[in-house]
Amino acid sequence: MRKIVVHMSLSLDGFFEGPGGDIGWHQVDVELHEHFNEVIGAMGGFLNGRVSYQLMADFWPTADQDPTASAPMREYAGIWRDMPKIVYSRTLDHADWNATIVREVDVEQVRKLTAEPGGDLALGGADLAATFARHDLIDEYRIYVHPVLVGRGRRLFPEADAPTGLRLVESRTFGNGVVLLHHERAR
Repeated sequence: MRKIVVHMSLSLDGFFEGPGGDIGWHQVDVELHEHFNEVIGAMGGFLNGRVSYQLMADFWPTADQDPTASAPMREYAGIWRDMPKIVYSRTLDHADWNATIVREVDVEQVRKLTAEPGGDLALGGADLAATFARHDLIDEYRIYVHPVLVGRGRRLFPEADAPTGLRLVESRTFGNGVVLLHHERAR
């Protein structure tokens, strides 16, 4: 059975983006990017909200054509283009790059998707992650904590009515100070 894995970067003070959608504080160097490629390359697909999809689609389809792009960036461009994507959006009319638009999160459809063969599914986007969490659809969290205090912006985790038990699977510190906290649901 495939798992749904939140794969997000956060500041130490809990923001996934700063004011105005700023993610310029992300400290993705070659080592971290190679790690992302290894983890994401083994996945079976992306589950994204409209905003996350459009941010990715604005950059990654042609990132490997930039002569200044690093080898890990060029590799990730191919991974991103080829990976099947489901884009959850009520407003998007068209999506390219192996993407399918789905209008609503249907719990039964998601469960059928996870029962299909293939790699785990990378869930991106704070609003979509909050919806999946409300429906108890998230199996794992891969949170990359960057050594920066953003101060304000958008938090990844919304308020909840009850705690969600997690179990640490792995932690790893990268040379640039980013720390991976990989947890799974304690079911």
